[in-house]
Amino acid sequence: QVQLMESGGGLVPAGGSLRLTCAAAGRTISINVMAWYRQAPGKERELVATITSSGSTYFVDSVKGRFTISRDNAKNTVYLQMNSLKPEDTAVYYCNTFSLPLWGWGQGTRVTVSS
Repeated sequence: QVQLMESGGGLVPAGGSLRLTCAAAGRTISINVMAWYRQAPGKERELVATITSSGSTYFVDSVKGRFTISRDNAKNTVYLQMNSLKPEDTAVYYCNTFSLPLWGWGQGTRVTVSS
């Protein structure tokens, strides 16, 4: 069973940056397509970005050009670099595999962007 631990969130002003980290334990994630998701207050969890084992990436339109996803397979870790943050990016951010079935969710890391 894989355990996912997200960190790096915080309170930042609009236009600021944060780097989120997702550390996986219990199994290697190097062959998995990994993803970042987010859940804003009162909304459903949504996909933000994905990265394949070879490093190909995908971003939803709302974060294209602002967010970067990367991974370090040796460290069993995935990152989300978030630049030019907007108040609408406020959410709890989670990582997980992109393939079904999803793994158990971690606790997430809260990102709050003030206007």
